[in-house]
Amino acid sequence: MTKSTWTINNIPSLNGKTIIVTGANSGIGYEATKEFSRKGATVIMACRNMEKAAKALSEIKNEIPNAVAEIMELDVSSLKSVQLFAQDFKAKYNKLDILLNNAGIMMLPYGKTVDAYELQFATNHLGHFALTGKLIDLLISTPGSRVVNVSSMAHMMGNMNFNDMMFENGKGYTPSKAYGRSKLSNLLFTYELQRRFEAMNADTIAVAAHPGVSLTNLGRHIGDKGFFSLMFKNMSQTPDMGALPSIRACVDPDVRGGQYYGPGNFMNMTGYPVLVRSNSRSHNKKDASKLWELSEKLTGVSYLSK
Repeated sequence: MTKSTWTINNIPSLNGKTIIVTGANSGIGYEATKEFSRKGATVIMACRNMEKAAKALSEIKNEIPNAVAEIMELDVSSLKSVQLFAQDFKAKYNKLDILLNNAGIMMLPYGKTVDAYELQFATNHLGHFALTGKLIDLLISTPGSRVVNVSSMAHMMGNMNFNDMMFENGKGYTPSKAYGRSKLSNLLFTYELQRRFEAMNADTIAVAAHPGVSLTNLGRHIGDKGFFSLMFKNMSQTPDMGALPSIRACVDPDVRGGQYYGPGNFMNMTGYPVLVRSNSRSHNKKDASKLWELSEKLTGVSYLSK
């Protein structure tokens, strides 16, 4: 890890760039959308709640009158919604410079998606795996493109159990276990995606980022007790600071495939974005391969074969 003070002032011109931000109506996604728009990009705000998305877009255009941004409906917890979004996007655009897979949920009680998959794993990982696959042809055909997956420090408490990835019937489920597994999956996916890009000599890279501890809507299910509540109350930073690692991963010309960015202060919880390390489990190639195969099976989306 190296110290730096990388800020929005370091963002290069994004004129001519087309960027998708999932979960763009609040928190990190909203802040990233603002800064991408400010620098001239065309930004597609991929959001589940269109009413909230319209309000967010209005706020952005009030602040940045020349912003070129639009909202498109996407619920990453629904594979049908992912498919429809990809179809609609491809009908309008013939290139994709940056896919920021940011949308997510955190610490929810046990539940299932419309596809009958465990809610946190499906929303945080499977939906973005499928979305990336549906858009992979545009990404690969766009020179210098990037896929950026937003993970979390919580990946460190994640463990892969391929015999029961979904905590079937809620057995053994805790909100933190499921969240940690989904965030570990984000990193396993990122590193495996990068290996597959390299194997085909693609001019596309996969990068990961995490926001540290940021005061966003993501933490609304944590409650007012326990370690996570303490962190969010006393050791957190603003959403605009939390967005910087993702923004840097998306636009810094010095970023390389397979890197991971997060805040640079104590325990990577706050601070300006720097290159950080993820744990050894996130680099387990056997687990990454298993996760890829499982994700293909569960989503019905296959791409970038080895």
